[in-house]
Amino acid sequence: MKKEITVLTYGTFDMFHIGHLKLLQRLKELGTKLVVAVSTDEFNKIKGKKTLIPFAQRALIVENIKCVDMVIAEDNWEQKIDDIKKYNIDIFSMGDDWEGKFDFLKEYCDVVYLPRTDNISTTQLKQELNSFLDIYEK
Repeated sequence: MKKEITVLTYGTFDMFHIGHLKLLQRLKELGTKLVVAVSTDEFNKIKGKKTLIPFAQRALIVENIKCVDMVIAEDNWEQKIDDIKKYNIDIFSMGDDWEGKFDFLKEYCDVVYLPRTDNISTTQLKQELNSFLDIYEK
């Protein structure tokens, strides 16, 4: 019988795109169960982020991706250690743009940074959308 290995990641998942899907698929390949913490609207405000899609909808989208086993809310920066303990996490993983930022979690589980999908990001999509709207409005 294969040992269950639970993977945890965090993200906003606004404007869900192929980069999100590929990252989630690669995260699931690290283990047998994938837990995804989706940032709440309130937490995004604290981080200075504005989302286009409300939390409930973003969480529902992520929850319905077949490689995702559970979605939880991300309410604050400090919850990661508690989440690792609560959900018996074996691997904490994020995109490599966060490299080194979560190494303090190695005391509780393995920490893995995965490469992002090239040429796609929510920030890029928002910039392109704003450029399109600027041209359209002229």
